[in-house]
Amino acid sequence: MGEESIKIIIKIFYVTFVIFIGGMIIFVYEFRKRRRKHTQEIEKLDTLYKKELAQTQAEIQTETMRHIGREIHDNVGQKLTLSSLYLQQLVFENKAPQISENISAINDIINESLFELRSLSKSLTNDTIEQYSLATLIEEECKKTHGLKTYDIQFQNHTKGLQLSYQIKSILVRITQECIQNSIKHAQCSTINITLSNTDTKLELEISDDGKGFDIETMQTNGIGLKNIKKRIDIIKGTFVLKSTINKGTSVILNVPLP
Repeated sequence: MGEESIKIIIKIFYVTFVIFIGGMIIFVYEFRKRRRKHTQEIEKLDTLYKKELAQTQAEIQTETMRHIGREIHDNVGQKLTLSSLYLQQLVFENKAPQISENISAINDIINESLFELRSLSKSLTNDTIEQYSLATLIEEECKKTHGLKTYDIQFQNHTKGLQLSYQIKSILVRITQECIQNSIKHAQCSTINITLSNTDTKLELEISDDGKGFDIETMQTNGIGLKNIKKRIDIIKGTFVLKSTINKGTSVILNVPLP
């Protein structure tokens, strides 16, 4: 084999090697490109699934609330009304003033409970959430608390051009109700402040009171109320921060991303 033949063989080898390396590079590039595309498709499907799951959960929650509202109105409300009528009859028939006063006090409690149950039933079963803005809905909740004539509740609305879905409004109204009830039942407060504001990218809702507060570090914060808030805010991909200072009050700050 001559020197010229050897050179030709070496050249062919190098050319073949270069083609092989080039083919490997192209193969690896295409493989990574397809894998990246496949990963993106999986992530897109996962996001879509989570969105549909959250929507389904919200629909189930809404239907459950409406069912509970009907049950409150049809069963619990009617039984309390009947109890109130029986007590009124006892007051009429009883001649002992002290007993009559006690019966009247019990009757007042039942009537107050009836008022609260009817308000709750109405909020669970009607379509006001669909029809009105979040600010209007929160303002209505404040009016209900004002009706108790025990607490000073202030609402400040700083929102502009805010358009929200039924799901977001429904969840934030429920959380507002939960926070107001917690302040009334546990905080021993006299004033509740609610502030609603938004930017182009997020919505912020703050609910605070001037109650007795608590030490977050030592007190368990995994009660049913807080768990409910966390589950609800997770559905709309929001976050919440709990702040509390002993003898100064408690505040809950909610942030929800806007589309």
